[in-house]
Amino acid sequence: MNPTKLVIASRESRLALWQAEHIQGRLKTLYPDCDVQILGMTTRGDQILDKTLSKIGGKGLFIKELEQALQDGRADLAVHSIKDVPMDLPEGFALAAIGERANPFDAFVSNRYERLEDLPKGAVVGTASLRREAQLRARYSHLVIKPLRGNLQTRLGKLDNGEYDAIILAAAGLQRLGLDDRIRLIISDTVSLPAAGQGALGIEIAANRKDLLEVLKPLNHGITHACVTAERALARALGGSCQVPLAAYCTEENGLLTLRGLVGHPDGSTIIEAYAQAPAGYADSLGRAVAKRLADDGAMELIETVLKESA
Repeated sequence: MNPTKLVIASRESRLALWQAEHIQGRLKTLYPDCDVQILGMTTRGDQILDKTLSKIGGKGLFIKELEQALQDGRADLAVHSIKDVPMDLPEGFALAAIGERANPFDAFVSNRYERLEDLPKGAVVGTASLRREAQLRARYSHLVIKPLRGNLQTRLGKLDNGEYDAIILAAAGLQRLGLDDRIRLIISDTVSLPAAGQGALGIEIAANRKDLLEVLKPLNHGITHACVTAERALARALGGSCQVPLAAYCTEENGLLTLRGLVGHPDGSTIIEAYAQAPAGYADSLGRAVAKRLADDGAMELIETVLKESA
């Protein structure tokens, strides 16, 4: 039976609302007689802007209020950037669908320079991600990497005010808001391996809402779902969180998945990488296999060191 009303919980940033409106549009196309509404909310992650995510509890702070709305029935589903969703969802919640992935890479944004290689010694680069920081420091040790928090417009504003010489952002967010002209360069995954799930949207529901699984099934993109499953399985196996520089990026070709993983020290002194391949039906196993290869090469000891240093 087709739904008559659906409420989408969303953060109120421009990007989050774009994402919610995108899913709203898809649902209205699928179910023309359904009243699809958006419930805008401000989360703790949006309110605390003077500390890095790794210091205030991680990306889960962006979704707790939305999950509360799902739990108490004010909303039926929540739309997230998958890279902002903790690897282990709280009990009582489930991912019902993962949409087709947009651009998964990082973007170099600067008003003065065309690419990372052009930045002079001491140039200040802003990023909120330890994953990006570790990879940048490993390759461009002459740069000064500084934290950058806030929504997309806030971050661009700080660049425009001269606080940074360049900033690194997810390309998908800029492109979704029609800000392609701000991108000087899409950064290769050989320079900055993406975060698990980067570029993909996930739809979360309360686990007891089995009725929504069939409703949301048409929004699931099989290849993206397999790739993101592998990436998240890798991160989950290593206890992935905002406090550790961890990257995972999976591609698919002719039914074969290739997953690359990376763990590093925030100062760029140590970078451990591994990869493996498997058929798409073994996505979760592939993620765990690459995690084991990383662990065999010392990833768990490195993660333990990083966590101790950040405590």
